[in-house]
Amino acid sequence: MTYPLREDAQVDVRARTGRALRDITLEALRSGDLTLDDLTIHPETLRTQAAVAEESGFTQLAANLRRAAELAHIPTEKVLAIYHALRPRRASYQELLALAEELEHEYQAIHNAKLIRQAAEAYRARGLA
Repeated sequence: MTYPLREDAQVDVRARTGRALRDITLEALRSGDLTLDDLTIHPETLRTQAAVAEESGFTQLAANLRRAAELAHIPTEKVLAIYHALRPRRASYQELLALAEELEHEYQAIHNAKLIRQAAEAYRARGLA
C-alpha cells in the first residue's frame, strides 16, 4: 500500500455510504446525486491509512486513525458529547468511566474506550475530573 490511497490501484477508497471515491465528483454534487454521508470517510479507509502509517513508522498517527475508524460509526451527536466530556473538569471520573463502558459495549470502540479510561485516570490524578 502506498499513500495517497487514491493513487494505489490495490486500494478501493470508498465513502461511508460505500460510494467509490471516483464517483464523488463535482458533477455528482451539482446534480444532487451526493449526500452528506457520501462526503464522509469509510472506517475501512481509515484502517487502511492506519496500516500505511504503521508501516511507515508513524505509530501514534496509526493509533489515531484506528480510533477515528471506530468513531466513524458513532452518531455525530455522541462524538460531540465525547469531545465535550474529555475537556478538563467537564465530566467526573465516574462519568468518564461510564462513557468508556458505553463506547466499548454499545459501539465496540475498544481503542476509544481505552483512551477515555486513560484520560479519566490522568484527570483524577491532576484533580481535573
